[in-house]
Amino acid sequence: MPDASVFNAWHADVANSAACDLVFQQALGLPPEVVSNSLLTWAGVADITAALRLAPGQTLVDLACGRGGYSQEVARRTGARLVGMDFSAVAVTIAERSTDQRARARFCVGDFTAIGLRDHSAEAVMCVDAFQFSQAPLAALAEWRRILAPGGRLAITGWEPIEPVDQRVPERIRRMNLARDLAEAGFEQVEVTGKPDWYAAERALWQAAVQVDADGDPGLVALREEGTRVLETFDAKRRVLGTASVPLA
Repeated sequence: MPDASVFNAWHADVANSAACDLVFQQALGLPPEVVSNSLLTWAGVADITAALRLAPGQTLVDLACGRGGYSQEVARRTGARLVGMDFSAVAVTIAERSTDQRARARFCVGDFTAIGLRDHSAEAVMCVDAFQFSQAPLAALAEWRRILAPGGRLAITGWEPIEPVDQRVPERIRRMNLARDLAEAGFEQVEVTGKPDWYAAERALWQAAVQVDADGDPGLVALREEGTRVLETFDAKRRVLGTASVPLA
């Protein structure tokens, strides 16, 4: 699994590349003021907002928040308070700088299995395109359930293999099975939905990335290299949104 230093370098390169942000905006339909954390489309932000069912003043925790763009938009739409957490200190610093001072948001460095919030202190948790990096998925979900209030909602985006035995797919994706893991962790109302429209936008992003003239831009260079790898096994995966609730009792 990549460690924090890999993501520190990636976030630093992308944050200094307006051209890289433009690739994400055009493929994912993001407005210029919303920075991408990963590969969620603008329609995907709406899907997550609807799934979390937040009310004004409630607390949203964004795990692996990256630069914070997606969850800040969800908080803006719902009036929720936001706590963003990432194991990349660089990402957290960028998120803090980009936060509107009027917003009720704070960001911190932390780990999936040691979030540092009180029991039942949040009404919603979101995790965009990062759950596959958990070293202990069930322990992570147990921690997420701990901080959620009874009836609290969880939304996870990511990828699952078409065939779990397909050795071309990275092991961290092959082991992904949100329906199984969410149920085993004690969540209820578990629903895992395929998102082919999101995946079509992602394909367009990677195709644009591999064709772009990087011209010495570290962010574009990293994006092009990643796109080349991802496209090799693109059709062996599917894009998913997993949602679930904490039991009321």
